[in-house]
Amino acid sequence: MQPTQRPRVKICCIGSVEEAKLAIDYGASALGLVSEMPSGSGTLFEGAIAEIAASVPPMVASFLLSSKTDTASIIAQQRRLGANTIQLCHRLQSGTHQELRQALPGISLVQVIHVVGEESIEEAIAIAPHVHGLLLDSGNSSTRKELGGTGHLHDWTISRRIRELVDIPVFLSGGLSPDNVGEAVRQVHPFGVDVCSGVRTHKKLDQRKLSQFFRELTSSFEKDFLPQ
Repeated sequence: MQPTQRPRVKICCIGSVEEAKLAIDYGASALGLVSEMPSGSGTLFEGAIAEIAASVPPMVASFLLSSKTDTASIIAQQRRLGANTIQLCHRLQSGTHQELRQALPGISLVQVIHVVGEESIEEAIAIAPHVHGLLLDSGNSSTRKELGGTGHLHDWTISRRIRELVDIPVFLSGGLSPDNVGEAVRQVHPFGVDVCSGVRTHKKLDQRKLSQFFRELTSSFEKDFLPQ
């Protein structure tokens, strides 16, 4: 099925209230706030995450990126920080997604699937019924513990198959930039795209790159999916 609206945009690694406002001004419908991680960039102290989350208007999703693997810690972290969406960057090792949903009514759960091979398809299908969305990223959640933010691309043909096989929103992440977001949308048809380093210069949001990213995304969508 062809998408009927332009993919949503999540700007990740937001570092301040000012960056949050800038991303929203350019059209972001979701912001990523990175808590403690074993790898990657853009991590913030919890006080900064809480401040930014409190500043985000209700119509914009505030994603708390959490590497915690037990439900009790995840629940406590969300209650401290106030984000309206939890991005689970690792597999749960203690507790279930259902326990999270029961303890945090009104909070969306987005599970990261690290697209490393055909096995990622089975993992996505198994998890999809228990969460509100999936985020397909590069990285490795097992031995090296690269939980995203690598800036690397992965196999979009696998991502497209996952998108076709699940009936919940799918975000595409991993190495996206103004140069490739159009092709990514053409190949995968995701509900949303997630970008961090691709719209930054020296780790700061770059207005020129932000503008180019949104322009390329919109142009590609209008060209490939809307009647001419």
